[in-house]
Amino acid sequence: MTYLYFHLVFILPVIFVFWYLRRMERQSDLPLQKTGIAILAIIALTYTTPWDNYLVASKIWTYGEGRVLDSLVIGYVPIEEYMFFILQPIMTGTFLLLMAQRHRKGCDAFAQPLARGKASLLGASVYLLISLFGVICLTLLTEKFTYLGLILTWACPVLAFQWGYGGGTLWQHRKLLQEAVLFPTFYLWVVDLIAIEWRIWHILPETSTEWVIITLPIE
Repeated sequence: MTYLYFHLVFILPVIFVFWYLRRMERQSDLPLQKTGIAILAIIALTYTTPWDNYLVASKIWTYGEGRVLDSLVIGYVPIEEYMFFILQPIMTGTFLLLMAQRHRKGCDAFAQPLARGKASLLGASVYLLISLFGVICLTLLTEKFTYLGLILTWACPVLAFQWGYGGGTLWQHRKLLQEAVLFPTFYLWVVDLIAIEWRIWHILPETSTEWVIITLPIE
């Protein structure tokens, strides 16, 4: 299977199903729903592009022979990977809206002012500490911790900012947050495992801890 077919089989149909379910229920219109998802997709594309180009340029992350469109590579990364940057937040964002639509309080969360408080400070502190561990992985530990360190130093500052900015709201609506995060995460774990097993993409063993959960690398 090529990377493009991977999108056609595992990502685009899921987006369509979530969108269709929202259209069928149509309980309420949430403010700025389309704009919000579009902004998230742009942020994901902008923030992930230099990071992923570094991974591919450093051979930490590679693709199987014949699995990507070599004629449509931007920088070091194939066009299919850029598509993934955009499609993932569209998929997860649409699922969040579907779950929020089924929770009256979830709908209210989109219209209320952001809450902060102790949850904001605690959440931001936790993710900053994890970011610091990522720096330690890159500077003090062996090459095996390179990919893990790069992931933590890339993702956790964003999560720290998110919790610092509106952690009180996230905590108030934690049930909705759990539902909106757990299902897409589990699904993407499964399809990532499939893609690795089918050699659509590959993680360099020398820069990976090679710790696995059900054969899926911990990174």
